Amino acid sequence: MLSDQDRIFTNLYGFQDWHLDAAKKRGDWDGTKALMENGQDWIIDQIKASGLRGRGGAGFPSGLKWSFMPKKSDGRPSYLVVNADEGEPGTCKDRDMMRHDPHKLVEGCLLAGFAMNAVAAYIYIRGEFYREAENLQGAIDEAYEAGLIGKNACGSGYDFDVYLHRGAGAYICGEETALIESLEGKKGQPRLKPPFPANAGLYGCPTTVNNVETIAVAPTILRRGGAWFAGLGRQNNTGTKVFCISGHVEHPCNVEEEMGIPLRELIEKHAGGVRGGWNNLLAVIPGGSSVPVLPKSICDSVLMDFDALKEVKSGLGTAAVIVMDKSTDIVRAIARLSKFYMHESCGQCTPCREGTGWLWRVMDRLVVGDARKEEIDMLEQVTKQIEGHTICALGDAAAWPVQGLIRHFRPELERRIEAARSGQASQAA
Repeated sequence: MLSDQDRIFTNLYGFQDWHLDAAKKRGDWDGTKALMENGQDWIIDQIKASGLRGRGGAGFPSGLKWSFMPKKSDGRPSYLVVNADEGEPGTCKDRDMMRHDPHKLVEGCLLAGFAMNAVAAYIYIRGEFYREAENLQGAIDEAYEAGLIGKNACGSGYDFDVYLHRGAGAYICGEETALIESLEGKKGQPRLKPPFPANAGLYGCPTTVNNVETIAVAPTILRRGGAWFAGLGRQNNTGTKVFCISGHVEHPCNVEEEMGIPLRELIEKHAGGVRGGWNNLLAVIPGGSSVPVLPKSICDSVLMDFDALKEVKSGLGTAAVIVMDKSTDIVRAIARLSKFYMHESCGQCTPCREGTGWLWRVMDRLVVGDARKEEIDMLEQVTKQIEGHTICALGDAAAWPVQGLIRHFRPELERRIEAARSGQASQAA
């Protein structure tokens, strides 16, 4: 269990004030200029040494991503873009960071931006996050007023601007290139890669897109050293992580914990356990709605990190733990997710545009057993035709919940089909 002195987000629950003076008392903006004086390479090396992997879902090594940015400008400016769009169902960690600890993010923007030679950070925040945007803009204004960002940021001789941009609530804009398109004022649709954003991103300039949590933890890692962060969690899955626990638990919550904590321990220690006791557990979606569901038998012992969840054919994603007890209609729950992905598909790629609608229509029939058993295999086949055949990962996100359902709850699907058949037969008789 994570000890209090290793917590990065010390105001996650908003018990203290979010303004600059209170943030400084919690250790933010402490010696920022000295960190910058260590140089850009030192910052990137520390982030690499920490083993920090992207906290937005993909889990790509952050130090490596930062190192892709050009060391010398070819005349084009470089940009840092922060993905604060947080549209993944079940995920609500970034909004608490922005509402209660916004200075961590603003300072992180400066340090990460400096390391990548960026002239500005654009924070793309989800349009529905109204109060969060207010607090974050307030923190940006305070930082400008105190000379922490802007011209000669922190007295370092480096000029750096931070802009807050409010989105319009499209899930697809959580994909980095769709986010960039939206920032440019265009329709939020993913771009083909290459070119990658590090070569041609925002306004055709070198750009790195990172999640809020990834950027917000950077200042603490630099102050305490990459080795400290790497000493938490497991190899290749290091550091702390904010988990969102929702659904059928006694106390739904966000909690910062060590990577690799057992799922059962996470739920029982921090969320008061499953409603009706652990034996009442049916299934858990461990990383936000796009990762495959896991049945209780796996949840008993699985660890919460990228590699452990990959081994059981699921994923850590955003670490949004959605708990479902035995009262859950699991087929209806997954069908609802299918409807969400159908609604949020941008329609650019045929497999996703046509396939998500097809998945939802079949899932909708399976809820009441209005299908043939062969259609279960056909459904799985269609998910494979969507997965990996689209520009962005929304196709995968639509396919995986259905694959998880078929993998672990096929008997329930078959039972519904049989029950509907026998009901029709008795009516005919």
